[in-house]
Amino acid sequence: MTAKYKLIATDLDGTLLTDDKTITDETKRWLRYAAEQGVAVIFSTGRGMQTAEAYWRELELRSPMVLLNGAEIWSGPGKLHKRIFLPRETVRRLHGIAVARGEWYWGYSVESLTNHEGWTPEMFDRDWMKFGIGCADLQRLEEIRQDLEGWGTLEITRSALTNLEISVKGVTKESGVREVCSLLGFGMPDVIALGDHHNDIRLLQAAGLGVAMGNADPRVKSIADAVTSTNNEEGVARAIRKYVFGLE
Repeated sequence: MTAKYKLIATDLDGTLLTDDKTITDETKRWLRYAAEQGVAVIFSTGRGMQTAEAYWRELELRSPMVLLNGAEIWSGPGKLHKRIFLPRETVRRLHGIAVARGEWYWGYSVESLTNHEGWTPEMFDRDWMKFGIGCADLQRLEEIRQDLEGWGTLEITRSALTNLEISVKGVTKESGVREVCSLLGFGMPDVIALGDHHNDIRLLQAAGLGVAMGNADPRVKSIADAVTSTNNEEGVARAIRKYVFGLE
């Protein structure tokens, strides 16, 4: 069976993973079938290796991966391709803002995923690829976003209504998948991308086909080329079956 796309780029949380953070057997079956047909199956996720590797192993994929919203790219299992670090002074400033405002925060470094409970002065001597700030008060969160956007050096997005995910300006899931396409000899028209939240928008717009999950944020649905069923209803499997292989 001929595949219509050469690369499937899927988000994890709210997309590939059900609400209980598992991959259904049906979804595994279609991902593996796609891989057997020569389609590259990759993650395009805000997660880092610390929390994404188990799913990579579970699916037994040998393909590249785009982690941390594009700040970390792997060309294959155990093969690091690129990391893009926030300047240490920037991390110190972001940390200071979160602490001063009393918000929760976390970050992904090479060594760890660390949140506000585990943060120590030693953390400022590490290299961080992504820093996150969370706040249940959406007005306060928007104020923080506007402040940070004024710096002009940061890429700011979100994977949930109550968080900000911060990387070096220009680092996105789209930039990461473009890098993988270059590694594999594909173009963005060869990509079908699936996602559910704001950190997926640029990738969905740039891909040959951008598919929003049935549970996706309304803005994501509005820019997508197609909408599949939810993450709890085999949405990724259905999209692969329909859009990659032309089966209803």
